Amino acid sequence: MKISPSKNIIPLMIICIVFFVFGFATWINAVLIPYFKLACQLSNFQSYLVTFAFYISYLVISVPSSFLLKRIGFKKGMMVGFWIMAVGAFVFVPAAMIRSYYLFLTGLFIIGIGLAILQTAANPYVTILGAKERAAQRISIMGICNKTAGIIAPLLLAAIIIKPGDSQLFKDIHLMGDVQKNQVLDMLIKRVILPYAMVGCVLTLLGVLVRYSPLPEIDRAEDAKESITTKTDKTGIFQFPHLILGAVAIFFHVGSQVIAIDTIIPYAQSMGISLAEAKVFPSYTLFATICGYLLGITLIPWAISQKTALRLCTVLGFMFSVLVIMGKGLFSFLAISQISRYGLLYF
Repeated sequence: MKISPSKNIIPLMIICIVFFVFGFATWINAVLIPYFKLACQLSNFQSYLVTFAFYISYLVISVPSSFLLKRIGFKKGMMVGFWIMAVGAFVFVPAAMIRSYYLFLTGLFIIGIGLAILQTAANPYVTILGAKERAAQRISIMGICNKTAGIIAPLLLAAIIIKPGDSQLFKDIHLMGDVQKNQVLDMLIKRVILPYAMVGCVLTLLGVLVRYSPLPEIDRAEDAKESITTKTDKTGIFQFPHLILGAVAIFFHVGSQVIAIDTIIPYAQSMGISLAEAKVFPSYTLFATICGYLLGITLIPWAISQKTALRLCTVLGFMFSVLVIMGKGLFSFLAISQISRYGLLYF
């Protein structure tokens, strides 16, 4: 199913909003990891269960979500995804009231389930909303929406839950007695109630709006016929090597982003930079990814083809990954100077 260019402007804007929500829900974890570690008194391993609980939901629900969308359609599926995410956000309220880290993880898992359904429903629209040869441009546009939300989300949450003067409070927590310490930790964790209650309300409203939006429904049967142009004798997914390689590429693409963004604050803290200072670092990293997306929009397809861009980015990604591991020395960025043992290129 293809949509004429004159009719795809509004649907494309709707999908941009959906990808903005993806980014907001995903990259806000960069602040939650160190904040939960402090407020719930966790080890490094326990704090990174935030990322595990969030992303393991994709493994659990991705395949079932395809059956759900086949049954109820893509627009209703997006509505369900928004509402499930809202439930997960509301779980943060009782979790904060009793300071239960595992209830927080349950909320994150539920948010991840809703997000997986939402992404499964939204991604096909990027393909049908325009010409095939400009798909990379549309993907870049969605990436910009995603990463813009990623820049805003950590800064916004940090501004709400991290107050001026908290740096000294964070240092003094370990010196407090048990009673005073628990009172301070309860106060800190309850700061997430208001932002997540608001997020839950917004997600509920977005579910209703997308259900009654002018977004076209996708005809799966028609799309299946269009996709089978030659070699109709193929019967299994492993007979499509480009699909398998694409899945591998997405695995490394997402993995590299998650590692860089979700670990950058704890990495900075390990070098003596306070949480109040390091809270902005995920936004810097995401801004760099936006620059890459802008290059994609500018250069593809008139300057370089999608295939050439993929090859170039693969080589550069490998080179930079090696430099992240091997890089050492003194660095300075925005008036912050530290001696880096490794991971220099995070900054």
